[in-house]
Amino acid sequence: MLDTIKSSTQPKVWALVLLMLLGGGLITGCEQGPAEEAGEAIDDAADDAGDAVDDATD
Repeated sequence: MLDTIKSSTQPKVWALVLLMLLGGGLITGCEQGPAEEAGEAIDDAADDAGDAVDDATD
């Protein structure tokens, strides 16, 4: 009897764990932290430097 209870609740537990992980990922994925802002600033600076090089060689 314990085996049937254990096997019938295990998929529900795994589904709940998966739902919690995905939900947490979606919530934290919406926020932009300081590291992401710094990365975007570096990307912008690299783009600007590339544009300056292109302008200088034209």
